[in-house]
Amino acid sequence: MSVTHAPQTADVLARQDPELAEILLGELDRQSSTLQLIAAENFCSPAVLAALGSSLANKYAEGYPGARHHGGCELVDVAERLAVERAKSLFGAEHANVQSHSGSSAVLAAYAALLRPGDTVLALGLPYGGHLTHGSPANFSGRWFDFVPYGVDAETGIIDHDQVRTLARTHRPKAIVCGSIAYPRHIDYAFFREVADEVGAYLIADAAHPIGLVAGGAAPSPVPYADVVCATTHKVLRGPRGGMILCGSELAERVDRAVFPFTQGGAQMHTIAAKAVAFGEAATPAFSAYAHQVVANARVLAAALADEGLVVTTGGTDTHLVTADPAPLGVDGRTARGRLAAAGMVLDCCALPHADLRGLRLGTAAVTTQGMAEKEMTGIAALLAGVVRGEVESARAREEVRDLVGGFPPYPA
Repeated sequence: MSVTHAPQTADVLARQDPELAEILLGELDRQSSTLQLIAAENFCSPAVLAALGSSLANKYAEGYPGARHHGGCELVDVAERLAVERAKSLFGAEHANVQSHSGSSAVLAAYAALLRPGDTVLALGLPYGGHLTHGSPANFSGRWFDFVPYGVDAETGIIDHDQVRTLARTHRPKAIVCGSIAYPRHIDYAFFREVADEVGAYLIADAAHPIGLVAGGAAPSPVPYADVVCATTHKVLRGPRGGMILCGSELAERVDRAVFPFTQGGAQMHTIAAKAVAFGEAATPAFSAYAHQVVANARVLAAALADEGLVVTTGGTDTHLVTADPAPLGVDGRTARGRLAAAGMVLDCCALPHADLRGLRLGTAAVTTQGMAEKEMTGIAALLAGVVRGEVESARAREEVRDLVGGFPPYPA
C-alpha cells in the first residue's frame, strides 16, 4: 500500500470496516517508520499493488490460457500470457509457469513433476541454510522423499563441493537441489550440473532468494544449468508474494500439470497480473542498477558489521544476504533480535553452520528500494552493534531509526 493511495483506501475501509482500516494504516506506519532488514522482504511498486487490488481478483480461471474450465477468461488469458512471455524473456527460459502461489508450492510442483514418493534427493541441510522444502521432517518434502543433506566447510562456510560429489556418487539421488535461505555466496551451478550429469540426477535450483539479482544481472543465472528453477516473485524481484517455475521445453508439460491440476486449483489472476508488472519493471536499466546497488550495500553492511565485532559467515557476501554471529558482542541471536526489534530494526534469526546457536540474517533489498546506499549501511551497522551491546537505549535508537527512514520513505507522497 503506498502513501499516495493510503488515504483513498482508508476512506473506503473506514466506512465499511474501520477496525481493519486501522490495522492497515498501522502496518503502513510500521513499514514507514522502522528499518526493514528481513532478507525475504521488499517494497513492491505502486503499479504492482494496483494490479493486486484490481478487478482480476474476481476472476476464477482454473487451467491455462486457451484451456480454462470457466468462461469469461479472454482477458485474463492475455494477462497470463504476458506474464509468461515477460518471464521467459527476462530469464532466458524456454518455458515459464507463473501460477505457483508461493516458492514452496513451486518446489512442491517441481518435485511432483520429476519425482515419486520415496525417491532420494540431495539438498543443502537445514542447519546450513536449507529451506523447509529441502527435507525438513515437518514438511511434505521430508515425509515423502528420502533427503540426504550436504553441508558447508567448517572453516570457510562455503558449500563443501567434495562432500556433494561424494554423497551423490554414494546415494545416486534422483534429484539434486541447490539453493538456500541463508547462504550469502553465489552457487556454482555449473558444478552442480556436472555432478547431476555424472549420477544421472535432475538438477533443481531453488533460486527464491537470488532470482531478483539474476534478473538485474547482479548474480549468475541457474537457468542454463538446472532442469527446473523454482523461485519467488517477491524478495529482491520486488513483485507480489508468489512463485514461478522456469524450465526447458521438454519438461514444460510435466511442470504445468504438476502445478495444475496436481498441486493447485484456480490461478490467482490478480497476482499473475502483478507478476507481469514486476517482470516488466525488472527488465529495465533502472532495475539493473538497483540490483547491483543491493549487492554493494550488502557488502558494505557485512564489512561494517565485522568491524563492529560480529562474526560474518563466509567472511562477507555476494548477494543481498548477510548472516552474522553476535556472540562476540555478548548475546545470542534471539536476544539480539529482540533488542533490535525494540529499537525498530526488523530482521531474522538463522541457523549458524557448525554451531548450536542462532545468528542474525539481514538483507538489503528493502532499504535499497528506499534509496539507501553505502553511507547508510555503515550507519545501520554501527547502530545495530550499539543496540546489541546495550550501549544505545531502545528509545534513543528508535528515534534514530525513525529519522533515518523518514528521509527514505518507501512510498513518497
